[in-house]
Amino acid sequence: MQRPIAASSDIVWQAIAAQGNLETCHPFCKKNPVTAWPGDQSRDEIHYLSGWVFERQFIQWTDGVGYDLETGRKGRRKSSVPWRIEPVDDNNSTLSISIRPHAISHIPVLFWWVPHLIYFKPLLEKYLLAVTGGFEYFIMGGKAVPRNYFGSHPWFSDVHD
Repeated sequence: MQRPIAASSDIVWQAIAAQGNLETCHPFCKKNPVTAWPGDQSRDEIHYLSGWVFERQFIQWTDGVGYDLETGRKGRRKSSVPWRIEPVDDNNSTLSISIRPHAISHIPVLFWWVPHLIYFKPLLEKYLLAVTGGFEYFIMGGKAVPRNYFGSHPWFSDVHD
């Protein structure tokens, strides 16, 4: 998912590279405890409003450009998530986040492609739109994004929303 942001790539980098950034920029994050930061081998957790807790381990960190991380619930298969910033000009850039889910990688394609297209892909896109939107909200306004600001999500929002 790619989102244009009316800010320089340096400003976007400052937001995505800040320790604990998910607490101010992620609309489904309850808390974001950090165990190691910054750079390669960074580690943190995202505690979702739904009660789920995902571990994040950063595999590659390139200052000013982005990072690659693996995320998922403890003891479960992890998904690869690259974050990238592309400068457009001095005052504009794009933030891209994609998810390569591993939760279904052990299942033959014949059995998962229809559920993926009908159910999983639209929900992943909704999630990524909200996350990139949360970073844009914070970068442009300097304030934390309100929880569920872009709508609730069946996996990550509070079950009472």
